Amino acid sequence: MDWMDSISVLFLFALMLALLWKTSFWNSSKRKRPPGPRQLPLIGNLHLLDLKRPHTTMLKLSKEYGPVFSIQLGFQKMVVLAGYKTVKEALVNQADAFADRPLIPVFKEFYRGHGIIFSNGENWKAMRRFAITTLRDYGMGKKTIEDRIVEECRFLIQKFESFEGKPLETTTIMNAAVANIIVSILLGKRYEYEDPTFLRLLNLVNENIRLLGKPSVRLYNMFPALGFLFGGHKTIFKNREEMRAFIQATFIEHLKELDVNDQRSFIDTFLIQQREEKNKNQNNKFFSNENLKAVVGTLFTAGMETTSTTLRWGLLLMMKYPEIQKKVQEEITKVIGSAQPRIEHRAKLAYTDAVIHEVQRFANIAPTAVSHATTVDVTLGDYFIPKGTHIIPLLYSVLYDESEWEKPFQFYPEHFLDSEGKFVKRDAFLPFSAGRRVCAGETLAKMELFLFFTSLLQRFTFQPAPGTSEEDLDLTPVAGGTSSPMHYSFCALQRS
Repeated sequence: MDWMDSISVLFLFALMLALLWKTSFWNSSKRKRPPGPRQLPLIGNLHLLDLKRPHTTMLKLSKEYGPVFSIQLGFQKMVVLAGYKTVKEALVNQADAFADRPLIPVFKEFYRGHGIIFSNGENWKAMRRFAITTLRDYGMGKKTIEDRIVEECRFLIQKFESFEGKPLETTTIMNAAVANIIVSILLGKRYEYEDPTFLRLLNLVNENIRLLGKPSVRLYNMFPALGFLFGGHKTIFKNREEMRAFIQATFIEHLKELDVNDQRSFIDTFLIQQREEKNKNQNNKFFSNENLKAVVGTLFTAGMETTSTTLRWGLLLMMKYPEIQKKVQEEITKVIGSAQPRIEHRAKLAYTDAVIHEVQRFANIAPTAVSHATTVDVTLGDYFIPKGTHIIPLLYSVLYDESEWEKPFQFYPEHFLDSEGKFVKRDAFLPFSAGRRVCAGETLAKMELFLFFTSLLQRFTFQPAPGTSEEDLDLTPVAGGTSSPMHYSFCALQRS
């Protein structure tokens, strides 16, 4: 046996010991733990998992083991929460106990404890509070941001019109339009859709989102010590550095013209807060450059990717179900005619609003949500869950809960309509998650979805590219950090 074989044996032995210790620790208490499938040495339940679409495996396991069950992937013990009632009990009724984030290797290295999404404790509280307050100051949920979205709708419509009914592919165009809304807040400007710097930033985000769903990155999260075998996470970190270099250069430019009486953007407000903390001789541990880069990067990514992906699902579903597209257009014509859609019209466009909500439910773009972790020992239902446990709130099981939705696996806008055709809210509609970690941009996203979708359907009829029929349109999602629709070309035909 040569020295390489010896190292391999020692490494495997160490892994076995670690696995046995973790299993022993988890099972040491006499309190009832969540059930789950039998684990194999080293890999746990990895052999059961569909690495491209793990949420589908988890939903199947919930049918066998119940709404609270455990799985082990590598050395990471996780508890999966399935169904609306269970997810609500944890994230809403016991919100404080389920408010942390777990240490996932790729995100631990990516954020290093900074920012909002994957930070915990005082840093998370300070950055989330600052972000929400500042986003509101710059118009989130108000008429000022509505006017910006309406303006961007016009640019997007002009772009679609430029194709003159010829086939186009929307991923980059839709990303650019939606990204310009959050960019206007973060940087105080908008970009032309062809701007090379802007396109590069969008490509960095898209590539990272795609890589996060790759089996190689999922395996890295399970076995970080074997990271040298996997390449996806290295590209993610390289892209992060390029994105942060852009942010760094941007806020240096903002520093040159910083005026406390003329704050132009989110970055200005952060830098002024940073200066005030420094002048007070405070520790300034929250308003650091690292937190600024992490928060701006997060808001840019989250503010663009999820809304853009949902809108692309919306257009695909309108082509797949042209009779629904026609009903939306007829309602828009009847209620507002050719007037510019505004938020005030939403209450009068019940069917259109129902379709938008059903797009969000059916598209299910964050099927496992962002993982949580328990802050204390907690009891959920009949089961004891220790502090620090990795929690997966299976939003897929909420948005497709057969006890909550009449036709969960079909695209059915009537889920959000009563017998008189009026819009109805549904408790199990949780695409933005719930509780203390609910999406900070929910208000902005809802406004964007309504205004972009309604403006596009008012001006265009969407059809598959020539040679493709409605039956050919595949609704199978592409695996990634979010579940996005397959890339497709279509024709945007102007309505008379």
